[in-house]
Amino acid sequence: MGPPTMSAVTRIVDRVRDLAHALFHSFWTPTPATLRRWAVAAIVANAGITVTGVVVRVTESGLGCPTWPRCTPDSFLPVAHPEISPINTAIEFGNRLMTFLVLAAGAACLLAALRLAPRRPALVRLAWLQPLGVAAQALWGGLVVRSALNPVTVGMHFLISIGLIAACYAFYARSREGDGPPVRMVHRDIRVLAFVLVAAVFVLVVAGVVVTGSGPHSGDEAASRFGFDLEMVARLHADAAYAVVGLTFALLFALHVTDAPGRARRAALVLLGVELAQGVIGYVQYFTAVPAALVALHALGATLVWIATLRVLYMMRSRGPLPAPVTRPLDAVPA
Repeated sequence: MGPPTMSAVTRIVDRVRDLAHALFHSFWTPTPATLRRWAVAAIVANAGITVTGVVVRVTESGLGCPTWPRCTPDSFLPVAHPEISPINTAIEFGNRLMTFLVLAAGAACLLAALRLAPRRPALVRLAWLQPLGVAAQALWGGLVVRSALNPVTVGMHFLISIGLIAACYAFYARSREGDGPPVRMVHRDIRVLAFVLVAAVFVLVVAGVVVTGSGPHSGDEAASRFGFDLEMVARLHADAAYAVVGLTFALLFALHVTDAPGRARRAALVLLGVELAQGVIGYVQYFTAVPAALVALHALGATLVWIATLRVLYMMRSRGPLPAPVTRPLDAVPA
């Protein structure tokens, strides 16, 4: 195969320029559709960094960059160090770089919300939570490193990510609906049950954090652990999981017998499926001595359970249709 012709190179350059142009205008002159896409990107980015953070822990890479904000005392970039494996350094530094991807997605959401016409103040307020949350998370990450991976700080690091995912999903859900007063689409008691389920899932996530903080994957050989008995906290975590599955089944049953909207029933059914899959992963990792790969997969499952739970909650109400879009004057659109 010969070298590419000039016409082929020109086509590639034109394609890249068109993609860059479309990317820029997706947040500078946004439509409701492009704003929703950025909302989805923010959810994916935050879920992704939640999982890569766990990968850092299970690969013993938590102190691959032993200082913060620098990777080493003298450099922001990784530098060979005789006491630290270069693989561990690369994993930890890669996770830090993920922060910029999350920040970029959050900044795009904020810009799109500010530039959307007509402007929707509720979306702008929710969008501000993302860059502010990323900044808080980055500062907390510095505390995690400076505390030598204390399990309390590590656990809070994960829970802050869970909170950011909730903020991103709220932004996404609001981007799909209007600004009218919320109207329940299900019976009031079912809606209350959904809020109880969200609280139960959060308790389940916290219990999982305690189990992880008591288990073998500390992020570094020198890191401390919780002083709890691992089997005891694992059983409590399993009890919380049974409660969540029971609440989900009760919610699904209530939605069906009351002939609730199909979208709410389907969301609850998806949640139940994700929970059951997560339960299988949890039992397999427990009976196989908690292998690192399954711990990371279990963390991914936890984020998916959380997202699916929030989806069920938002499917039970409506704020009416989206406001009609307004076309910006041509002189407001940069060339």
